[in-house]
Amino acid sequence: MQLTEKDVEHVAALARLHVTEEQKRVLAIELGQILAYAQELQSLDLTDIPPTTQASAGSKTVTRADRPRASLPQALALANAPDEDEGQFRVPAVLEG
Repeated sequence: MQLTEKDVEHVAALARLHVTEEQKRVLAIELGQILAYAQELQSLDLTDIPPTTQASAGSKTVTRADRPRASLPQALALANAPDEDEGQFRVPAVLEG
């Protein structure tokens, strides 16, 4: 599948990435090769291949008992905070409006 630099610009805008003109040329080729390979995989005949139910067969999830215990003291939790206010972490706003 052949991608144009315009396609790369569109994908970069969606991902909020800045790409140079040289990067656009390289990415158009590389992404085109990736999509061509994905298209080639779509043509494989998988009718006699059973679906995989667990990729790591035989593995066991290790858990521990959930027991109540003392929490971290507030002063210790805030010790490395870059900014705190009235015993709470202060973080920059991420929403506009």
